[in-house]
Amino acid sequence: MINDSLSALRGYSQSRPLTEPQAGGAAQPRSAAAQAVGEFAQLLSRNEETAIQALTGGADPHALVEALAQTELAVEAAVTLRNRVVEAYQEILRMPV
Repeated sequence: MINDSLSALRGYSQSRPLTEPQAGGAAQPRSAAAQAVGEFAQLLSRNEETAIQALTGGADPHALVEALAQTELAVEAAVTLRNRVVEAYQEILRMPV
């Protein structure tokens, strides 16, 4: 019984720091979302520049196809994320108060 109590106390003392709030922990999800949006915008901007260069003859057609595929994938991911957020919001609205 004493061993069980000591092991429980030891486990509690080891896990306690993991459950305590961290400084700046609330800002972390917001910064991750902002970072994802920034990367999305940069990707679209780079691929748009590649498309313009390809139309003016300054880029390889292979680079244009690769840029279009990356853009399509990024837009599909953004639309899927938006759909999930809308579904979650609608589910919250359906909850009884």
